[in-house]
Amino acid sequence: MQIVAGISLKGIKPCVWDKNSPYYLPHLQAVMVSYAKFYQRPVLRRKVMEQSLRKYLGIPEEVKLYLDNGAFYFISRGGEISTNDYEEFVQGAKPDWCPIPQDFIPTPKMSLSQQKQCFNLTMKMNIAYKDSQFIPVIHISNFLEDYVRKINKNKALRQKKGIALGGIVPNLLRAPKAIPHKKILDSIRYVRENFKEQKLHIFGIGGTSTLHIAALLGINSVDSSGWRNRAARGIIQLPGTGERIVAELGKWRGRKLSQQEIKKLEECQCPACKNYGIKGLQQSGSIGFWNRATHNLWILLEEARLIEEHLVAGTYKDWYLTHLDNTIYRPLIEQIVLMSL
Repeated sequence: MQIVAGISLKGIKPCVWDKNSPYYLPHLQAVMVSYAKFYQRPVLRRKVMEQSLRKYLGIPEEVKLYLDNGAFYFISRGGEISTNDYEEFVQGAKPDWCPIPQDFIPTPKMSLSQQKQCFNLTMKMNIAYKDSQFIPVIHISNFLEDYVRKINKNKALRQKKGIALGGIVPNLLRAPKAIPHKKILDSIRYVRENFKEQKLHIFGIGGTSTLHIAALLGINSVDSSGWRNRAARGIIQLPGTGERIVAELGKWRGRKLSQQEIKKLEECQCPACKNYGIKGLQQSGSIGFWNRATHNLWILLEEARLIEEHLVAGTYKDWYLTHLDNTIYRPLIEQIVLMSL
């Protein structure tokens, strides 16, 4: 399963794809940037279109470049985008992967009629771009079966190489009126069973525990900006166990490292820990952020590697019991294991 690292134009460092950087991560396969960041800066948008997104960001050819359409940004500000502008940007920026110009994300608090409107608008966009390079988007929602049925009825959409799944994060985070976790699992499984040949991408669930769910359900790629967001709050991820506060930054609070966890962290093989140690993770300012962010992404990549290794070897069902600490998602993982392994 491919981990797609979400990156920000506000602070592009650490350049984890740069072989000359002390934060270089050789196992990184893909990065994602949001179209919304360019929409906000017309001069930059034109510059990227003139030289390509890959060249502007300095991304090497071996690292895939994903473009997010920025749907959440645009909807949260109550507007639709210019599809022509998005098409024009994609043509010049030349990303390796990009979704339809806009999808309309249903949230749990929406009424059924509002969610249906999101479904209708998103499907209208999917159909409008059925003959293009753009990846169709469907949402885990009360209208999932309708999405699947409409896509299967449309030959061009049915033959697309990939499909993106959205709308999962607010439900996983137990927002008011959220879809039960079991239904989310059933929904993802339903999509996988109906689109066996397509590469499935899930937006925004790249955490150490949710990686297990995605891998067990046969998802091909997931994206995450959490490695940077957590780092900015003084938080690091640990393999199989969750998040810990290592730097007191502002109002952010959380569980601190135990002595056993400190010992494990001293043995961490990520570039940040090897070069700068725990003190490097505890620093404030840009350097501390770069260290924590690099560590967090390395943990995600390593977690994905271990999951794949044990699934291939047939040892996953025994390994995860000792590897995964208490987590709210562990019961879900156990359900999937019982049904599939």
